[in-house]
Order: sequence, then C-alpha cells, then structure tokens
Amino acid sequence: MRVVVTGASGNVGTALRRALAALGADVVCVARRVPDSAPETWVSCDVGAPAADVVLRAVFAGADAVVHLAWAVQPRADEPPMRRTNLDGTAHVLAAAAGVPHVVVASSVAAYTPAAHVVDETWPCDGVPGSAYSLQKARLEHMLDEYDRAPVARIRPCAVVQPEAGGQLDRWALSPLIPPALLGKRWLPVPLWSGLRMQVVHADDVARAIVVLLLHRAEGAFNVAAEPVLRADDIARIFGGFRLPVPLKALTALALPTWRLGLQPMHPGWLRLADQVSIVDTTRLRALGWEPRHDARAALAEFVAAMAEGRGSWGPLAPHDGPRLGRLGWGRPVHQSQGG
Repeated sequence: MRVVVTGASGNVGTALRRALAALGADVVCVARRVPDSAPETWVSCDVGAPAADVVLRAVFAGADAVVHLAWAVQPRADEPPMRRTNLDGTAHVLAAAAGVPHVVVASSVAAYTPAAHVVDETWPCDGVPGSAYSLQKARLEHMLDEYDRAPVARIRPCAVVQPEAGGQLDRWALSPLIPPALLGKRWLPVPLWSGLRMQVVHADDVARAIVVLLLHRAEGAFNVAAEPVLRADDIARIFGGFRLPVPLKALTALALPTWRLGLQPMHPGWLRLADQVSIVDTTRLRALGWEPRHDARAALAEFVAAMAEGRGSWGPLAPHDGPRLGRLGWGRPVHQSQGG
C-alpha cells in the first residue's frame, strides 16, 4: 500500500509515520519543512502556495491513499497565514487527489457547533464563534461536503498529545516568563474556570484510527477520543498541584492584552474554544475495531512531563532553540490572529 501523508512532520503525522512503518506501507511524506538529510520519501511542499496542486498531483500519482494532515494551528509571524495553509492548502490537496482511490482528511471536534450534550458525527459543523481554528475546521468540513471526486473519510479528533510534541505546546501555550520546569509541581496553582471539560487522545491512537480507516477504505466522519473526560480539577492536578478558580471572563479579559504585547501566546479565541468545544461519542469508530490504548489522564500527564523536561523532536515539534525571554515582545511568539 502506497500512502502519501501531507503534514508528515506534525504531531499526528509523526505518529502516523510510525504506524504505517509498522504496517509495512510505502509512505511518502509531504511537509513544508523536511529533515536536513531527508531521504527520497520526503517531499518539500508548501501546500498553500500558488500552484502547489501541480506539485501535489505529481506526488499523488500512483498512490493508494492520501492522508491530509497539513494544518497551521499557531503559525509564527514569519510563517504563511493560517487561511492560506489551511483552506487554500486543503483545496490544493483535494484538487490534486481527484484520481486517488481513497482520501483521509484530519478535521477536529472543534468543527462542531457547541452543544450541551455528547454529540455523534451527525451533529452540525458550524464551529465556535471567535475561534479561527474552529471556524476554519468548520469551513474544511463544508469543503469536504462538496467534494465528490474520491471516497473521503474525515477524522475528528479531540486534543491530541504525545511526548514528542511537548516543545510545540510550550511555544503555543506557555508564556516565556514561565519556566516549563514548574509544570507538574504540587504547589503550582493553575488558573481555570469551573465549567472546563476536555477530551484528550494520544497521537498514537489517532494514528491507529487512521490506519483502521485506510484498511477498511472507510468513508464519512469518525470521532476520535479517549476516556475519561477530564474536568477542570483533573487538568489542574496534571499541569500543577491545584486549581485556582478564576472566571472565564476574567481570563479572557487578561488574555487579549497580554497576547497583543507578546507576553504569552494564548489568544482568547483558544479559551472560547476550550469552553465551548463539544464532547464527542466514538461509537462509530469503535465499530470498526478501534479502541484507544492510552488512558486520557495518563496521556496528558506524560505529555506535561515532556513539556517540563523540554522534550520534542525536530521541525515543528522541536523545543524553542533560543533564550525564552527572547520570545517576548510585540508580535512574538505568535501574532497571527486566532479570533476568527
């Protein structure tokens, strides 16, 4: 089986490469950044660039399947705009994959319209207002609804974690003023609001879900999440020692000015998404024989430990390679709007 993976250097991409290698598949990796000593199985391509579909069409020729994972979450100011990578890039991938027998695309539970109950794959995907990530995932869903050139499966994972991505989340979520080594300390207060709840899944389990879809030539949408659902106190105990109750409105009001000043990378759009993201049912995926091998609480704890130790792999998952305080200042570490 020859599989082409876009976004192969990312969080899910690294796990999928491991899973496909174990399966003995012939894998071609597409990414904007490739290893310094990249073998021939790596292709450097910015999927959002004009005429990227020409490059992708040549790469996809003869593939049994394409797995589209390339997605910009919190690009730096010197990186391509989110919309160009996410929406233009997806359009290029889908156009180039017109003759491929099977396509798997990574969406997200963030695409769902907010709900007060557990949702399955039939729930509407109109996104969370105020979150660029959510609204662009919702737009991706609408693009897939209109796509009829090849059989398509879409996965909708919750928050995806693995130790190799610890350095990435450090850049995305932690202020340069906070040493990662403080994470997990029992005396560390973690400011969170009482209504927060969260689903987490290990990247290896997401990769296994994609493999299951590939082997079944599955079509349609599939939620991916592990148990248990984590509450605010659970999350606080994993990231620190105890929860410091702070209303969401207060955290949101503080997040915008500190984000604009570059004191921390968390745009308030991410807080809105965390508060309103849907909790999902995974019955449809489990019916194909998939079961998560990692407990959500243990996976998040392992991930936080990796953040505290500064672990990470190469490329987009690598830890920051300069002084932490060098990330302070207007426009750093992230200054592309996350508000939709």
